[in-house]
Amino acid sequence: MSLGEAVCTVSDALKGPAALPEEIQDMADFEASPRENEVAVAYNDTCLARSSGCFSCVERCEPEAIELIQGTGIRINQQICTGCGICQYVCPVTPKAVRMQVRTATQTPSAYHAESQQRGE
Repeated sequence: MSLGEAVCTVSDALKGPAALPEEIQDMADFEASPRENEVAVAYNDTCLARSSGCFSCVERCEPEAIELIQGTGIRINQQICTGCGICQYVCPVTPKAVRMQVRTATQTPSAYHAESQQRGE
């Protein structure tokens, strides 16, 4: 193998596999509806809010269950979270910094939240 072939081989190996284009969905296709059996969970290791000005999930969360913590990322109040999934949908990173998971008994919505939903707030 010549030096030129070796350089090309190493260069190609360093590039890694070709990235597949990620399908970007239109917001009009997403319907944010409360799901009692789901809750948002923060994964701050991938969250852009901890080191930059990303506020996508904070701005879109209607029940205001997401709080920005400077230098850390986000904190989600699971008692207020409706499980609608808009935060996961608008998160710009891969893997997502906010992911929906099955709600456990300790993460049930508060009575206040349930009453406000019945009143249409």
